[in-house]
Amino acid sequence: MFPEITQDDVFRLETERLWLRWPRLADAAALAKRAGDLEVSKQTATIPHPYNIGDAEEFVRRARAENESGRGLVLALSFKKEPNDPIGVIGAHGSAFRGTAYLGYWLGRDFWGQGLMTEAARGFVDLIYGVSSLGEIVCDSLPGNVASQRVQEKLGFTSLGEIEADAPARGGRVKVVRMRLSRGAAHTAFGARRPKLTST
Repeated sequence: MFPEITQDDVFRLETERLWLRWPRLADAAALAKRAGDLEVSKQTATIPHPYNIGDAEEFVRRARAENESGRGLVLALSFKKEPNDPIGVIGAHGSAFRGTAYLGYWLGRDFWGQGLMTEAARGFVDLIYGVSSLGEIVCDSLPGNVASQRVQEKLGFTSLGEIEADAPARGGRVKVVRMRLSRGAAHTAFGARRPKLTST
């Protein structure tokens, strides 16, 4: 689904304030602390609570394996001035055959309300359409997670309504708001610019 350039752990994506780069085992303590915050984990379908360093290490291993295979792309967010201190995660998973990527993300609570996830997601979505042939990106959020839905709206996503989706960390299936961004809509929203990529 993703090309060779993203399948090497030196790959990173630059936004105005952030680096988006492969997660590392050295990130596990910071990821466990921030994802383990109940206010963060309860907004997701996949982060259990409690969430400890062992959980974070397993997440990093799975993410790196997925990145290496090209089946998906999962990146840690960090400020440019503190590149070794991850503050959140963004990822895309899906099927090149179906032409759809599923977007997910979370951000540490200390960093909410600063426009950081909108900035990261804009660069990430731009990257997906810039380096793949995928036709659409979909993203689910819990109905009460208005902040996440606002991020998606700013990027041009439109609502497909409420559906039921698997939420392993929430004990089964839950209602979510599904939103969609097609390649054409992204091109209109973002223009023809390309993301800043580095692999050295």
